[in-house]
Amino acid sequence: MEIGIALAIFGAALAVGLAGAGSAIGVGIAGQAGSGVLSEDPKKFGNVLVLQALPATQGIYGFIAAFLILQKVGLLGGEVAQITVAQGWGLFFAALPIAIGGLTSGWFQGKVSAAGMGVVAKQSKGLGNAMVLSAMVETYAVLGLLVTLLLLFLGIKI
Repeated sequence: MEIGIALAIFGAALAVGLAGAGSAIGVGIAGQAGSGVLSEDPKKFGNVLVLQALPATQGIYGFIAAFLILQKVGLLGGEVAQITVAQGWGLFFAALPIAIGGLTSGWFQGKVSAAGMGVVAKQSKGLGNAMVLSAMVETYAVLGLLVTLLLLFLGIKI
């Protein structure tokens, strides 16, 4: 029983940790580029902030997945479930799509957002286009979250 719970907790930790790291990296990359834009034109703060905030969502997705895993095994109130090692591995692997997808998409969304800062620096009307380009990368974090949710709700019975 303890090994199963440990595997589930490890999966939850990976989901929030890796997806959060992707967001932190992405927001950091975008923030560096945004600082350069703001040094030239502080009035563009609103546009820069929008682009910097876009990579932050992966961390939220990872948190949602971790919360659901911990809830599923009863660690967030209620009775802790007696889960087998196989169920623990199932929960661990269910966390991987958002963990890996969140890490990589957050990182690369930050790069695309940073490039979008260049568009915003030259023409404020380019914000919408820059947002669309950045949001395209987010699609893969959303897909990772959806697969994680499908596995949690349809694939692993506890």
